[in-house]
Amino acid sequence: MHIQDIFRDRSTTFSFEFFPPKSDHASEELFRTIAQLQSLAPSFISVTYGAGGSTRERTFDLIVRIQRETALTGVSHLTCVCHSREEIAGILDRYEAAGIENILALAGDPPRGMEGYDRARDAFAHAEELVRYIRERESGRPGRGFGVGVAGFPEGHPAMPNRLKEMDFLKRKVDAGADYLCTQLFFNNADFYDFRERCDLAGIRVPIIAGLMPITSIENLARISELALGARVPARLLRAIGRCDSETAAVAKVGVHWATEQCRDLLDNQARGIHFYTLNRSDATRQIYENLGVKDSAALEHRPA
Repeated sequence: MHIQDIFRDRSTTFSFEFFPPKSDHASEELFRTIAQLQSLAPSFISVTYGAGGSTRERTFDLIVRIQRETALTGVSHLTCVCHSREEIAGILDRYEAAGIENILALAGDPPRGMEGYDRARDAFAHAEELVRYIRERESGRPGRGFGVGVAGFPEGHPAMPNRLKEMDFLKRKVDAGADYLCTQLFFNNADFYDFRERCDLAGIRVPIIAGLMPITSIENLARISELALGARVPARLLRAIGRCDSETAAVAKVGVHWATEQCRDLLDNQARGIHFYTLNRSDATRQIYENLGVKDSAALEHRPA
């Protein structure tokens, strides 16, 4: 289903993100996990794209399999780093031929070992340019083209300390043709609400999806710090985790409770969507649904404020 239709049909979207594993065995296990999530009726499933396209084939294979073998809608990440215009065109052609309708357009990071990579060698340095290219490429063709999402940063983009300029750049991404924003993870809803207000002030009118990641272990917390540079973990949450004395089950209980309360508050404040960064695990997400007292995403729509 095209993302525009999803936003038209659902007052609140609920979605999950996965990354393609490195082995065939792990891929099969992950696919079974994703297939089981059909019972939660998510709005869509997104699949990440490794730094510099390092998981290009596995991303493609997983997103196409989701599309063909489940009732779920797939959204594939696509990054600019280490890609020529011809490579991007080829990737988009393959997705189009496979019936994939939705893309999350990102600037991306160079692969490990290439931290000094010269971005001038890439066709596109920023997500705005990728979005604009996708739209220009579709011009004159029949149909709506791809549904395109871009990233937003409630706590500020780690590479852009000037928050005013950051909003200018975000507005340009949207004006280039993005259909929605999906935010980086955050733990303090006040950051999201402030970001949403600043988007409104900047004239950004597309749906904004809130990104959440439940903390499930001390290792998971360390991983979050790596994945989301600059993410602020509130002292109150750190204090609660500290009381667990590194006991994994206790840490997971605290993390899931915190994320559940974030969800309750976001729903009560009319968040347009909630996106769960799963790190390829579904247990925490399922527990959040149970804590909210629902069996699937449909039950979370149209909640009274």
